[in-house]
Amino acid sequence: MEKPDHVQPDRQAQGWRRACPRRAVVTALSLSLLVLSVHPASGMNTRPGNQPGHSAHYALQPLPWKRIPAHSILLKELRSGRVLYEHEGEKRLSPASLTKIMSALIILEQGRLDDLATVSRNAARAPKTHLRLKVGQVFRLKDLLKAMMMVSANDACLAAVEHVGGDEEQFVKLMNAKAVALGLSDTHFSNGCGFDGPDHYSTAEDLAKLSEVAMRNPVFRELVKEEREIITPVSGYRAYVLHNTNRLLGRIPGVEGVKTGFTSKAGRCLIAKVSHNGSDLLLVILNSKRRWNTAKSLIDYGFRLTNTAQ
Repeated sequence: MEKPDHVQPDRQAQGWRRACPRRAVVTALSLSLLVLSVHPASGMNTRPGNQPGHSAHYALQPLPWKRIPAHSILLKELRSGRVLYEHEGEKRLSPASLTKIMSALIILEQGRLDDLATVSRNAARAPKTHLRLKVGQVFRLKDLLKAMMMVSANDACLAAVEHVGGDEEQFVKLMNAKAVALGLSDTHFSNGCGFDGPDHYSTAEDLAKLSEVAMRNPVFRELVKEEREIITPVSGYRAYVLHNTNRLLGRIPGVEGVKTGFTSKAGRCLIAKVSHNGSDLLLVILNSKRRWNTAKSLIDYGFRLTNTAQ
């Protein structure tokens, strides 16, 4: 973890303080603290603890990095709705497999978990992350949902999407209609699994709204906090072991999900929900080279703020 910058004392300022009366020094220090409390961090469109009800001394609890380690960040406390930290939260970026949160929501609303879905040739050929499902294998829809959310399996995702939507194109129409209904004005999908594309984008703010809605669904909420599952096709005996890609689960107390994502364009992405001591934090990180350290720092920071406010 990076250490905070250490500012060297300025010689001219030292001479000025020796020449000034004690009262003037106290006044200057007071003004300096006031400036720090108003501007606790630097960076374009960065808002740490900027919501009503935050006390000024939040600024005296700095985050442990020299440069903001992600293209976009949003940290909020869900019970109060307060944004605790934000950097470029309205910037449109590729969401990678965070897309699957919307896909899962549509599947839960439009499909039946006990439905039997057959893996098509198109689904079996899904690139990137996959389970190597075979053409003609039949799975319960709930098991495909587990695979797409826990390990981001694109073959499982496409099989589920095609089953519910008829084909991926029709399913994507359902996704975009849902985005409009939820007021996600800076979100548009061109596929169901999160592949990069010019018309496939979202923002940290929109993804936070989407995650809040998804986490209200009890099946979704239980699914994304599972660390390990085993699924088997109803048409065979091979077992697929699923280990959740969210490394925060089981390592940070109170983590309840939600989803990881990665593509070459989107970088490493994460949405995490954490509950502790009566506070519920939701964190969105888009395009970060070190999302786990960044997430831990922001979660610690968020709980320091909420504990101070209580």
